[in-house]
Amino acid sequence: MTISTLKKQGYKAFGCLVRSDIAFPELPVWEHAGDTVQGNAIEVELADLSEEWSALSEPGRSSYAIPGRVMFRVPGAAIYDIRGGNRIKVCPDEDADPDELRLFILGSCMGAALMQRGILPLHGSAVAIDGQAYGIVGDSGAGKSTLAAAFLQAGFPLVSDDVIALDFSGGHRRPLVIPSYPQQKLWQQSLDGFGISNESLRPLFKRETKFAVPLSVGYHAQPIPLAGLFELSKSEITEPLLTPVPKLERLSLLRHHTYRQFWLDRLGMTDWHFRATAALATNIDVYRLVRPLSGFTAPELVKRMLHTLSKEGWSP
Repeated sequence: MTISTLKKQGYKAFGCLVRSDIAFPELPVWEHAGDTVQGNAIEVELADLSEEWSALSEPGRSSYAIPGRVMFRVPGAAIYDIRGGNRIKVCPDEDADPDELRLFILGSCMGAALMQRGILPLHGSAVAIDGQAYGIVGDSGAGKSTLAAAFLQAGFPLVSDDVIALDFSGGHRRPLVIPSYPQQKLWQQSLDGFGISNESLRPLFKRETKFAVPLSVGYHAQPIPLAGLFELSKSEITEPLLTPVPKLERLSLLRHHTYRQFWLDRLGMTDWHFRATAALATNIDVYRLVRPLSGFTAPELVKRMLHTLSKEGWSP
């Protein structure tokens, strides 16, 4: 296991201190880690998990989950073990790519830890518009990050990319979106559409044509209330189509776009998820946005979304 730092380093991600044996160049450093409340920390540790995984894993399943614990293995990368929302253990494979290793820690591992903390993770990006957050959810490849990047270019800060973390603990009618960290992930064709060179950008991992795009400006670093969601998909149409989602359809939509939702039942969190998404479906605006299969339509989609929001009471 050679993927380590000289000493445990502190970082910021999803409103938490992340104390890690592994270096995370994409995360902001937490300068005053010693002053932070212990309960708000997530420990990332290197550990030998091979025997535990052999004992607990089941044929045909790539993950093991029980209340308070998730384990999964990514061949060629690592075995991961997430417990209690505050501890992530990592057992890297012999020739693991450090970039790919971190990708799963900040994605699937963090999604599991958020669930364990009672924070609802949705698969998508979020942007800040006039003091409120709007989420963009959708299946992989729908164009969520590209659309969020188009909002960023139009002057609206990014709150989160890939995982939208929703905190219901404050007792507010609408949950708060917890900012993730100042980075986007964009495919080469999206960079081409925005006229951005990949010369100084790092691929997410070997042979990938998706790049990590760090944000020095345009990042909203404070929790912000969620006002609405847009479900993005693509179809064989010639013009974008934007329609409201009826309330009766919102629960299934939110279940489908919950990050790693296949763990919910085994974690014993189905009832919690139903209560959280039922409250969410009632208290926010939800829209369905369909884009054409071809062409770079992200700037036009931004205009349509802002026009819809202006009719609902938001004014640019």
